[in-house]
Amino acid sequence: MSLPQHRARRRFGQNFLVDRHVIDAIVHAIDPRPGDVLLEIGPGTGALTAPLAARVQPLHVIEVDRDLARTLTQRLPDARLIVHEADVLDFDFTTLPAPLRVVGNLPYNISSPVLFRLFDIADRLLDVHVMLQREVVERIVAVPGSAAYGRLSVMLQYRFDAEPVLEVGPEAFRPAPKVNSSVVRLRPHPVAALGAYHLPTLSALVQQAFSQRRKMLRNTLAGWFAPEALRSLGIDPQARAETLAVADFVRLANAADRSRADRAE
Repeated sequence: MSLPQHRARRRFGQNFLVDRHVIDAIVHAIDPRPGDVLLEIGPGTGALTAPLAARVQPLHVIEVDRDLARTLTQRLPDARLIVHEADVLDFDFTTLPAPLRVVGNLPYNISSPVLFRLFDIADRLLDVHVMLQREVVERIVAVPGSAAYGRLSVMLQYRFDAEPVLEVGPEAFRPAPKVNSSVVRLRPHPVAALGAYHLPTLSALVQQAFSQRRKMLRNTLAGWFAPEALRSLGIDPQARAETLAVADFVRLANAADRSRADRAE
């Protein structure tokens, strides 16, 4: 599908994918099947939309730019495409059937908030294939002890299995971004395999632990645990957050919840 020329709008973080080889590679990685409930975030000028809609009908898309939403609606009939004109950060995903497959070239200026929105609905997802700034994908898949390892790594690895599937250069877009891109595949872990008692506790603890990366845990988590309590949990108080595995954060969060419950009795 070739849509009329559209001037990229900076406020929407628009960089449109135009490289046919990259488009084909992404569709191959997604491997859409008839019967899939497929949602594309930010279809833009429709580079991925047409090949996806040829395989999965109807294809749902979320587009915040009303001009692009209107053009897509005009070019593909309702039987093939359902356009949701909305901001993905406000969209109610429960209006769509589950399990849901999500794809998209995410606006890089809101990529982390979108990823956490997908985190929130992970129990409704089958998988996710999204294009992101390569640096963000490196953070998602980073291992403990690496410079890229942080809150995004811990939280997304807790909820998803993450796998980079494709590297994409700036020349694949119009206009060309100033960064390299990657496509990452996210598959939710089964709910039964998740170990945290209370997700908000885990989220708050991880955020606090990484709030001052260069400081030791005995300082960043001083409001949560005394040094001896950290030692009793097998955590070195002098360690920094970036050295802890996801399972360590889960253990700390669960200990904090148990301690809170004991004090409430």
